Amino acid sequence: MEWYWAAAILFGLGVGLMMLGIPVAIAFFATNLVAAALFMGGGAGIAQVINNGFGGMTSFALVPIPMFLLMGELFFHTGLAGRCFNAADKLLGNVPARLSFVTLIGGTAFAGPAGSSMGSCALLGSLMVPEMARRGYSKYLSIGPIMGVGGLAVIIPPSALTVLLATLGRTDVGDLLIAGVIPGFVLAIMYGVLIYGWTVFDPTAAPQTPAPLVSRREKLRLVFVDVIPMVAIIVFSVVIMIVGWSTPTEAAALGAVSVIALAACYGAMTWKAFLKSLDGALRVTVMAFLIIFGSATFAQVLAFTGASSGLMNWALGFQLSPMGMLWVMIGVIFFLGCFMDQLSMMLLTAPIFFPLAKTLSFDLTWFGLIMLLALEIGYTTPPFGLLLFVMKGVAPPGTTMRDIYLAGMPFIACVLLLIVIIIFFPPLATWLPAISH
Repeated sequence: MEWYWAAAILFGLGVGLMMLGIPVAIAFFATNLVAAALFMGGGAGIAQVINNGFGGMTSFALVPIPMFLLMGELFFHTGLAGRCFNAADKLLGNVPARLSFVTLIGGTAFAGPAGSSMGSCALLGSLMVPEMARRGYSKYLSIGPIMGVGGLAVIIPPSALTVLLATLGRTDVGDLLIAGVIPGFVLAIMYGVLIYGWTVFDPTAAPQTPAPLVSRREKLRLVFVDVIPMVAIIVFSVVIMIVGWSTPTEAAALGAVSVIALAACYGAMTWKAFLKSLDGALRVTVMAFLIIFGSATFAQVLAFTGASSGLMNWALGFQLSPMGMLWVMIGVIFFLGCFMDQLSMMLLTAPIFFPLAKTLSFDLTWFGLIMLLALEIGYTTPPFGLLLFVMKGVAPPGTTMRDIYLAGMPFIACVLLLIVIIIFFPPLATWLPAISH
């Protein structure tokens, strides 16, 4: 069978099953079994595929995923994240659009370990949007920052999605985690300037509300009790990777243990909070590991049938420049984001895009960071980006899809600008990983 028929069967069956509502991991596992039966000798091929799938799931590099997820869940369920949000609200005083900045700061700090932009968006939306609406914020300035935070969460470590993409792309997990630090702060500054500029040009978008009177002593208490300890854990987890004191796995484990210890110091480490955190982390971990199982076997079947080499040769046959090919790959991710979540897009594209990037002599850490940002944009691109519909579910009554599109566009533009900057100035992504070796 020609490679293109094999590719059509593999991708068509996988996408078709997902469109029928079958979970992505199950859809691709079923696709792999059918492909093994068709192309790899029936029962023997199925056994080989399953064995390789379990081999892909037992990689030591995957351990940070459940640890980072547990870290994020513990922050939320023990109330530590809530304390940090409330402290930020009080400390910012009479800054225009104070709640938008609180969303930006808190979401950036705590959304990364959550491992799901949909979950973070739903949580921040239900937490912050009603309060913003009560204070008279415009729909655009209340919804936009929440959608924008997703772009920060996928690249600023600790990010479970970064670990997953690095594993699927067979590139260095630590390098990709560290690569997101500087671009993440650049993007945060862009968002901050955007929010501030919005309030300058349209003061009615965020009516000034009197900030609660906080004494200097209380401000110091908030900083040293409710902010620094939480932020210190996240910074500690990143710094020990940058300086080479630990692997990503060790950093993730230390981060999770540190959150448990800190919550215990605050008297918030209850058995109920611990069980809820374990449950939340376990749910996403199982989904992620099933995705990895499907990806390992999917990549094997693609290679066995010749579809992967055929697709790469076909793509290279257009004789596009490397930059042209990069934009084509970004465009494919934007399109897939209209009807797939990030994990599904990773599973579908990583087995093809990373080998293609290697053939084009791209730095895989640099390429992986661009791909992470593209995945987040694809998730929010009108008209059918899945995150748009999540936002619709938590938005105030009367919010239309047009409102959500318009709210997200300036923040999408910031991420696009960051991608362009990274493409034309690669050291922004590669300098920090280089000095960490």
